[in-house]
Amino acid sequence: MSFPVDVVVMAAGKGTRMKSGKPKVLHRLGGRALAQHVIDTAAGVSARSVVVITGHGAEAVEAGLAAHAGTELKYVRQEPQLGTGHAVQQALPALADDGVVLVLNGDVPLIEASTLQSLIEASGGQHLVLLTVEAGDATGYGRVIRAPGRLESVLAIVEEKDATVEQRAVTEWYSGVLAAPAALLRQLLGMLKNDNSQQEFYLTDIVKHAVSLGKSVYGLTTHDGVQVAGVNSPVQLAELERAYQLRGARALMEKGVRLADPARLDVRGALMCGADVEIDVNVVFEGRVSLGDGVRVGANCVISNAAIGAGAVIHPFTHIDGEKLGVGVGPGALIGPFARLRPGAQLGAQVHIGNFVEVKNSTLADGAKANHLTYIGDATVGERVNVGAGTITANYDGANKHRTVIEADAHIGSNSVLVAPVTIGAGGTVGAGSVISKDTPPGSLAVARGKALVVPNWSRPAKMKP
Repeated sequence: MSFPVDVVVMAAGKGTRMKSGKPKVLHRLGGRALAQHVIDTAAGVSARSVVVITGHGAEAVEAGLAAHAGTELKYVRQEPQLGTGHAVQQALPALADDGVVLVLNGDVPLIEASTLQSLIEASGGQHLVLLTVEAGDATGYGRVIRAPGRLESVLAIVEEKDATVEQRAVTEWYSGVLAAPAALLRQLLGMLKNDNSQQEFYLTDIVKHAVSLGKSVYGLTTHDGVQVAGVNSPVQLAELERAYQLRGARALMEKGVRLADPARLDVRGALMCGADVEIDVNVVFEGRVSLGDGVRVGANCVISNAAIGAGAVIHPFTHIDGEKLGVGVGPGALIGPFARLRPGAQLGAQVHIGNFVEVKNSTLADGAKANHLTYIGDATVGERVNVGAGTITANYDGANKHRTVIEADAHIGSNSVLVAPVTIGAGGTVGAGSVISKDTPPGSLAVARGKALVVPNWSRPAKMKP
């Protein structure tokens, strides 16, 4: 294409039916704000600029989108809100006349870049083109009125509140998405009037004005209701979430991922899978997660911002949350069940992290094991170290964090406390129940606990009789 594309995203609505103090376009679907989906799709058509029209909760919307947008955004405000046509009028000063304008809705998140590309190509820098729908119930939508005998030509879009009984029977409706040459759009927006039941400036009225000028108006029809589904209530948001997740699940399965039940998977970010990956039911992925070849994830796990190496097994009910630091799990590692990996946990090959073990900001080298009831925080753990049940690295002195170092082949007995900063030398052993606050040399045995006291023939106190 020889002409640039500018995108206008309408995000000024209040969303009363959401029953929420949060602006509607900031409600999340698949872990991202509704409007963020639209903005990301705009990047897929190489948009020259993206203009976001805000109104209700404008400051919150602008801050929320700016924090996550992958492309530079321009903002204009619609105050007061006098209809969809009035909204797009506010964007005109930010638009050049040499391109094609795509008008999108911030609460219609699953429109696809390929569909938008088809609209742009149909416009060709000359024509007004509407995305229309033949799918589902048309109730609540503007009906598409076409010229008799010329199915490619659109004469008007009539809003349901202003439609006749005959017009309401039309099953083709307008999605709210259009492409138009910027110069023509500017001219048509200048012709809008608010002589309707709502006393608003309808964007859809540009169709009849284009026809009055002798311009051809085309309708590109889709039968994919999910692409054009809007969100106006929590019920609709939940329905669209399931449709979105099922679409993603199918895409994973087409690439070879085995899902125990595609209806019980949630991906709220980006999930990348190698070959022969198996995922059980009720697993949630957030942020950026990669699963290497042959990874198995058990039921009811939550995994976010993590890289899981080939052949690793994540047993059920494990919680992995890398946040900004990320989490790395090495090849062949066994994690869980009921384990927790926090930001900065980096595990080598064949590491075992068992039930009710928590690891935070620590590295465990190849073959290290902590199989039961243990906290490893701010620690460096060497190869083949075995950490017994109930062990704690006491990393916080009330003001500062300190690091624990456990060198290769050391053995930490059960119910021990390692008071950082401290180093356990290579091959050393810490006796069960010890509190170690000083460095120990390699190959040594360290025992630090009270001497056992045994009282023979001892009787427990008896209860007092009333």
